[in-house]
Amino acid sequence: MEREYILITGSSSGIGEEIAINISSTCNVILNGRDVERLNTVKTKCHEGDHIIWNYDLSDVDNIEDSLTQLLKENNVKVTYFVHCAGFMKMYPLKIVKKEILQESFNINVISAALIAKVLTGKKQNDKTLKSAVFISSNISNFGAKAFSVYGSAKAGLDGLMRSLAMEFAPKVRINSVLPGGVRTRMTECMYQDQELIDRMASTYPLGLGTVTNISDAVLFLLSDKASWITGQQITVDGGRTANVTG
Repeated sequence: MEREYILITGSSSGIGEEIAINISSTCNVILNGRDVERLNTVKTKCHEGDHIIWNYDLSDVDNIEDSLTQLLKENNVKVTYFVHCAGFMKMYPLKIVKKEILQESFNINVISAALIAKVLTGKKQNDKTLKSAVFISSNISNFGAKAFSVYGSAKAGLDGLMRSLAMEFAPKVRINSVLPGGVRTRMTECMYQDQELIDRMASTYPLGLGTVTNISDAVLFLLSDKASWITGQQITVDGGRTANVTG
């Protein structure tokens, strides 16, 4: 039986890498990221298959559609699943935020997701093969935190996009978001330099801090037929953090 293809953005490290490795046992993976060396390293960790590297910087939103369409055409593939893991997370007090910072965050977190989904749901580009997509958001999407206005607003935008696309493409395509809590990755490493901060964070998570595997497992479930009646949903995977009102 011919293996289906999945496109995973931000798959050169962290959550995206974990998902790529896990799902490569059953799917061919299109690995996207900016660092081709890291992408090649992830490819070697994947199970045997016809995996493809899409070395593309998603902050360049002007050329995403053309680049992805060309990739699909050159490799003669159709994409069945899409996971948007690419992200841009830095903590900025509003007083130092510039337009360029906001634009880059929204380009990578939101606009690129919309344009990729546009290609993958297109008849001409992908023969409307897409069945399921998962956007990696954040539990900050529904809350507020100091210095998180850039990141939080972008993730809230991503979840708003998810809900509207889920309605637009139902019943053929299911689209959901996974909202991780505290997971240590290359992108969030800046938050894990202070042991006191780590301890304080961990104390607010009833199940402790999470791992990339915790997030990967949730994503694979949402992509699968076991989630066939789930669409347009924010699935929070944060060890109970956002349910914890303990003083």
